[in-house]
Amino acid sequence: MSPFSDLSARAEKGVFIGVMSGTSMDGIDACAVDFSGRQARVIAHQTLDLGALAKDMSALALGKTPEHIDAIDFLGQLDAQMAERIGECVLSLLSEHRIQANDIVAIGSHGQTVRHRPASTPSFTLQIGDPNVIAERTGIAVIADFRRRDMAAGGQGAPLVPPAHRALFGAKEGQDSALITVNLGGIGNIAVMTPDTPLFGFDTGPANTLMDAWIKLQRGLDYDENGQWAASGKPNEDLLQHLLKEPFFRQATPKSTGIELFNLDWLRSRAGHWLDTLPAEDVQATLAALSAQSIAESLRPWLMASADPLVVLAGGGARNRFLTSLIQESVQNIRAGTRVETSDLFGIDPQCVECAAFAWLARQFLLGEAGNAPSVTGAEGLRILGGFFPA
Repeated sequence: MSPFSDLSARAEKGVFIGVMSGTSMDGIDACAVDFSGRQARVIAHQTLDLGALAKDMSALALGKTPEHIDAIDFLGQLDAQMAERIGECVLSLLSEHRIQANDIVAIGSHGQTVRHRPASTPSFTLQIGDPNVIAERTGIAVIADFRRRDMAAGGQGAPLVPPAHRALFGAKEGQDSALITVNLGGIGNIAVMTPDTPLFGFDTGPANTLMDAWIKLQRGLDYDENGQWAASGKPNEDLLQHLLKEPFFRQATPKSTGIELFNLDWLRSRAGHWLDTLPAEDVQATLAALSAQSIAESLRPWLMASADPLVVLAGGGARNRFLTSLIQESVQNIRAGTRVETSDLFGIDPQCVECAAFAWLARQFLLGEAGNAPSVTGAEGLRILGGFFPA
């Protein structure tokens, strides 16, 4: 029996590891997900700080290659370095939680997106973190390169997590009206699950990415813990309304975005004199309000149409108390009484949700089942996503 056949036979009830490094580029999240029960269950979680590698990958993503190195060499080195760090994170997870490598069916590795251009001709997306290296270091088969098949089929290649959200959250709540998940990574994205309509979702715009970039510039910190700095400021309504004029917010779906658009250059080009005159903490508070209001407005059609909508927040931003309070306020300004919870309601740490999605995508690959949702990405049809890299 080939290794692929053996893994496929174990996939239905097996344990998978999902690994994710998002647009914030500050670290790697890995989680082990047990699919043996009716509901998928996260049994272990590990994080790894990327240190100086984060700065280099951010420079690559923004097209700022160091002068002393050729751009292709820089890309190749970061591809290998990122793979080594992913392997290190997986091995740490196994060691700290006393899990044997042979107990894992496969790793679903997203890698690090360094460029995402769904609107270019031809469209393309690029993730680094060589899966060959990951398989070699861990001794576990790897499924990777998930986005490009959807894009080859005419899709955006993103967001890919909504179908996994349906698998992770949809069955447990069992309510008759809309269940809306909001993933608060660097970029926000939503998944809308209703009883009578196909799964729907799209990227909403910035969640943490602008706040992370601004606090890094102003205070040298990677992120605003609990939104404390933003909470010390006051949103500027004039600046907020100006930023909300960004065409992406009104763009028709399917749509996806990334730090190629929402970055400090975008902020400087639109905020102009506000950045020079407002207190830095007021700018941070305004960026939090921008994330909250753009997300809430994206939810408006389902908030208004559903009898009893439930909004579930996931991702690192779900631990930012200031941001989540603004989201709750913005949502309830649209529809009073709407429940806004975190994924803890379903027994899943918000920080684990996105990496759990890539564990699910790896499982879908080995089961020979589609991983995308054409109603979300705009692809021409259902597709099996990813490529196989044996241990």
